[in-house]
Amino acid sequence: MGKDRIVRGLRINRVYHRYLGIFLCTIVVVSAVTGILLSYKKQVNWIQPPTQKGSTKSLSDWLPLYQLEEKALKAFQIAQPDEQHPKIDRMDVRPSKGIAKILLKDNWWEIQINGQTGDILSIQKRHSDWIEAIHDGSIISEIFKLISMNILGFGLLVLSLTGFWLWYGPKYFRKLKESEVKK
Repeated sequence: MGKDRIVRGLRINRVYHRYLGIFLCTIVVVSAVTGILLSYKKQVNWIQPPTQKGSTKSLSDWLPLYQLEEKALKAFQIAQPDEQHPKIDRMDVRPSKGIAKILLKDNWWEIQINGQTGDILSIQKRHSDWIEAIHDGSIISEIFKLISMNILGFGLLVLSLTGFWLWYGPKYFRKLKESEVKK
C-alpha cells in the first residue's frame, strides 16, 4: 500500500512538474534574456547612454532644479519636435559627475544636463528602462508585475520541490523494494 502511494505520487508529480515547467519556461526565458541585457547596461551605450561629466561637483554652484528642468525640456522639444508634451518621471542628480539625468515618462528618453551651466550634454533614448519594464512585467501593469513575479517565485519553488522528489522518489522507492525483498 505504501509503495503504491509513492508510485502514484511520482506519476502525478511528473505531470504537475512538466506543465508548470512549460508555463514558467516562457517567463524564465524572457526574464533571463532581459536580465542578460540589463547586466550590460553600463558597457553597451545603446542600452543606456554613458554618463557625461559636468563642470563642478559642488551643489552650491548648481542652478536650481526648476531651471535645469526648464532648460532640459526646452532642449528636448527642439531636438525631438515629434514628441508631444514630455513629462518628467524623475531627476537623477549626480553631484560626483556634476550632472543631472532627467528621465522622461512613457517614452524612455534621458536628458543629461550640466548642473552648473545648464548646458545639455546628451539627449538619447534610454533602452534600459523599457528592457527593465519587460524584465519585471511592469510594462503591462503594476498588478501584472506583482502577480507574474509571485507566480514565477512560487512556481520555481514548486519546480524545485517536485524536481527533488522526481530525483529522490525513485531512489526511495528502490530502497523500499530492496528492504521488502530482504524480509
